[in-house]
Amino acid sequence: MNKARPLGWLLDHATARQMREEVLHAPLESILHPSQMRLKMLGAFTLIGHPLFYWIWHVWLPQPYENPWVRGGIALLGALLMLDSIAGKPSSARTQHLFNAVCFIQLPLFFSWMYMMNDRNAVWLASLVSGTVIYYHLTDWRIAAAGSLAGFVLGTALAGGPAGPATFAAQPTTHMVALAFAWISGLMLGLSGANLRRERLSHSLVTIGIMAHELRTPLSTAALIADAVLSEARRQPNGPRASQLEKLGQRLLALTRTMNHHIDMQISNARLLQLPRYSDRVSARELVTEVVGAFPYRSTRERDCIEVVIHDDFHFRGSRTQFARVLDNLIKNALRSLQAASSILHPGDLRIEVGSRGSEGRIAVADRGTGIEPAMAQRIFEPFFSTDLGTGHGLGLAFCKQVVLAAKGSIRVKSEPPAGAVFTITLPVDETGLMSS
Repeated sequence: MNKARPLGWLLDHATARQMREEVLHAPLESILHPSQMRLKMLGAFTLIGHPLFYWIWHVWLPQPYENPWVRGGIALLGALLMLDSIAGKPSSARTQHLFNAVCFIQLPLFFSWMYMMNDRNAVWLASLVSGTVIYYHLTDWRIAAAGSLAGFVLGTALAGGPAGPATFAAQPTTHMVALAFAWISGLMLGLSGANLRRERLSHSLVTIGIMAHELRTPLSTAALIADAVLSEARRQPNGPRASQLEKLGQRLLALTRTMNHHIDMQISNARLLQLPRYSDRVSARELVTEVVGAFPYRSTRERDCIEVVIHDDFHFRGSRTQFARVLDNLIKNALRSLQAASSILHPGDLRIEVGSRGSEGRIAVADRGTGIEPAMAQRIFEPFFSTDLGTGHGLGLAFCKQVVLAAKGSIRVKSEPPAGAVFTITLPVDETGLMSS
């Protein structure tokens, strides 16, 4: 019974569950605190630092070994990070791959190689320890942990030393203690930093959800006023202002319904990092039909501009409620884009298509609005990034992405301003019902 306790703790304890979530399921942050300025500064430090330290270790304070060609090559890698096409798109896959390569080459790999080439002296032991800690402050702790070990083994092998486990056994014990201390310290700092960033984001999202919820109090008052106005109009239907009061009351009720609907969406969006997992069997056709019919349009023109095309229905596994919010978000954004493009709406300006091909189902939401600039399209699924500067909260599309990913699907956008945008949700088709029938 006592032997089962450690296993039970690992499976059931809250801290252990949080650790498993952090290690296995938390998204990789290839670039910590990504920004254009941060990437350019790191690139400049690499470009200037390697020639400078070559001079220090070769001329001013000579060390046993230096290599200007290797230094120059790594410096040029840093120059790539300063390019606008790279630094200006920190969330793009190309930038992240390049950043990972530059960090790995110049920190664990280069520093380990130079440590060996300089006969493991005190200068390069200190440099390698510093480089290990720096590595954890630049990238995800899981990348840094694996990269530090791989770089040390590979750097030792390139210097002509033993490979594999023998790499560590061949080092002086005092050096290994110092390196292990740096590696473990960086690991703990990286892990706690990642947890802190996620906790802060979670608290911010919860606060936004609470604020949205608190807006219901004045809206309830507005709804009561609307009911009073309508009652007065219906109590004296032949009065001189009865028709005006009826229109005013109806508009006020429509406004409160719309605001409550959007508050529901924001509360759902605020649970971005706390989405429960569901496995409902959802019909794409029924979902789209229900959401389009229930959406709180501000006018009949908005309702009439939507065209729904069902090529063929498909079923998928996920949360029906969450996917309804996803479509709500996409429709709301499309209508806002159409309004920005023109005050006149035409049928088909917003088109929703449902179809499938083999084991893959698709829901596409296309609009003829203003479109999305390519630089922004790279980041629109990030939390707190909004193309609607000044008014957008940047949670809607991040929420959409999390819901779709939870259903093992994907969401992408294609846009060519000012020709509009197309958001395509791709989901695995659930064939359970077909097999049973």
